[in-house]
Amino acid sequence: MIKRILHKPAAVEPVPFTKDGFEKIQKEQEELLAERVGAIVHLQKSRELGDLKENGYYQASRQKVNAIDARLRRIKFLLKYGVVLASSHSGKVDIGSRVIMVVDQDEVTYQIVGGEESNPSEGKISHKSPLGRALLGKTVNESVSLDVPAGIIIYKIKKIF
Repeated sequence: MIKRILHKPAAVEPVPFTKDGFEKIQKEQEELLAERVGAIVHLQKSRELGDLKENGYYQASRQKVNAIDARLRRIKFLLKYGVVLASSHSGKVDIGSRVIMVVDQDEVTYQIVGGEESNPSEGKISHKSPLGRALLGKTVNESVSLDVPAGIIIYKIKKIF
């Protein structure tokens, strides 16, 4: 007799977001759903042009619909498992906190966000990044150090808001 082993699906961890980040994902979903309507129209028009194997217009239209659908699936997952976390304003760095730090006499400001909304060029770093992990739970006047290829960088927390 053959035994069947049933595997339980792995529990999905909640995906942390700031309120702004979650709203941005919702807006992106709305925009993609609207864009998808136009992409489907283009796809239908391209099918009418004949042989699909040699129809570059069809291939491009199909790729666009596929890309939109893939992003919509990802967004659906994020919205389903997304959890909005607001900074507790407890005086400790947590998700949603904005932190002003001094690094080599320069001031830098970062917001600690969930991994899906991180964008260092906008000053948003993930709570799972090396600096984000080091900052979580710290208070004003505490320092964190990061060992990077260029050496050790020391960040001193000046303000949390």
